[in-house]
This record gives sequence, C-alpha cells and structure tokens, in this order.
Amino acid sequence: MAFKDLLALKKSFRLVMKIVEISKKLPKEETYALTNQIRSLSRNITVNISEVYRNRLYPKHFISRLTSTVTENSY
Repeated sequence: MAFKDLLALKKSFRLVMKIVEISKKLPKEETYALTNQIRSLSRNITVNISEVYRNRLYPKHFISRLTSTVTENSY
C-alpha cells in the first residue's frame, strides 16, 4: 500500500482542513497566540502518520516513534 492511500492519512488531512477553517473564525487578537499554534499542531498529525509509516520497516524505531507520537498527540 502506498503512503498516500492510507485511510488514516486521508482522514487526518480532512481534519486539518476543518481545523484551518474553524481557526479562521477565531478572534483576530488570537492569530499569533492561539490560531497559529492550533494550525501547527493539526499539521503534526499528518507528519506523525508519515513518519511512523516510513519507519514501519525498522521495528525498534517504529515502536519508539509510535510511542512518541501517541504521547505528543494526547495533550
């Protein structure tokens, strides 16, 4: 299966697009403090999926990265 065919990636990309649209409705004074952080963190979802997928061929690194990703996205 190709990376771009992953269901998780497709769903996360749609989620990121929704988050960007919602963040556009936040107050302008939150642009740099909250909005940018929300957008950045939402993009990390797809980045983490791609990194874990790429590292699946290396079991120890895969488990390490997967554990880090779960921890990072649990906040």
